[in-house]
Amino acid sequence: MTTSRLHELSAHGVSVWIDTLSREMLATGELARLMDEDAVVGVTSNPTIFQKALAEGDWYDDRLREAARETEDPTELFLTLAQQDVREACDLMAPIWERTGGIDGYVSLEVDPTLAYDREASFDQAMRFHEQVDRKNLYVKIPGTQPGLGAIEDCIARGRSINVTLIFSLARYAAVVEAYLRGLERLVAAGGDPGSVLSVASFFVSRVDTETDRRLDELGRTDLQGRLAIANAKLAYEHWRQAFSGPRWEFLAGKGARTQRCLWASTSTKDPAYRDVLYVEELIGPDVVNTMPLETVSAFQDHGEVRDTLTEDLDEAKALLDELAAAGIDYDDVVATLEAEGVEKFSASFDELRQGIRDKLGVVAAR
Repeated sequence: MTTSRLHELSAHGVSVWIDTLSREMLATGELARLMDEDAVVGVTSNPTIFQKALAEGDWYDDRLREAARETEDPTELFLTLAQQDVREACDLMAPIWERTGGIDGYVSLEVDPTLAYDREASFDQAMRFHEQVDRKNLYVKIPGTQPGLGAIEDCIARGRSINVTLIFSLARYAAVVEAYLRGLERLVAAGGDPGSVLSVASFFVSRVDTETDRRLDELGRTDLQGRLAIANAKLAYEHWRQAFSGPRWEFLAGKGARTQRCLWASTSTKDPAYRDVLYVEELIGPDVVNTMPLETVSAFQDHGEVRDTLTEDLDEAKALLDELAAAGIDYDDVVATLEAEGVEKFSASFDELRQGIRDKLGVVAAR
């Protein structure tokens, strides 16, 4: 049995996922190697990642040329190519899904981010993706915006597994958990099997420090920098422990429901002054996911330290929110800004992706 720092991390309850997927990773066996050597048990993807993969090399040329015989619409071409990759990755991950009883082994495909504020369109596209990919170990990613909450609840109520993305605030995270619970309750009431549907709540980490540190720098309070992201995530985990206990949850669990795990996203360190594995080492505990970029996987394998940290210093985490408020940091404004920017950036990336497909199509057609 291969052992490594990431295997040790897994033994402490953290499922190691990666935040990238490409045709090259599948064709060269790189994803299979990551699963074996780096304890990787899940994959997330988004249009930004796909655009990067499409632009580098000719891995998609043949499939793009073939797909273009059916349509030249760049959105549909993206979906065709991305779903092919996701389907193959799901098949590769299927033994993990079986071995873990459907807990891990998932691959995520994101709905069009320009639909982030459209409940019905997000729901329709998520259902479409589940039908088209047709794999039990598919997660469809829906942003946890206010309109997105309804789409998430509706999908769960229909027995579809969802990765809720772009969560920054504790209040929004609590609303995401509530949407999951309500969806499960509706599913049970309709006679469905709640054990067949799972979800993760993707809580973004490093971006919280990036935005807060910028504001603290302007206020001359550098002593408080680099602390909110970890505190925010720890308080979210505390809410997870509370929400998935008690009579309401026990009823659902008795029907076979499983908890919606916290997923730590955006875990690369943006500030070079911080330890490059900070957002892995400080968020270790049972029943969570950490989705890492490849450079963070390599860094943790090289020098990551493993010990349970998620439930440490909760009083300090709560006190930090008061300290930040006293220093002039408006927490609600920070997280609202991050959500709006996140949706805007993902939407802009999707527009770039469509243009990239048009450009690539022109190159492929000319050959």
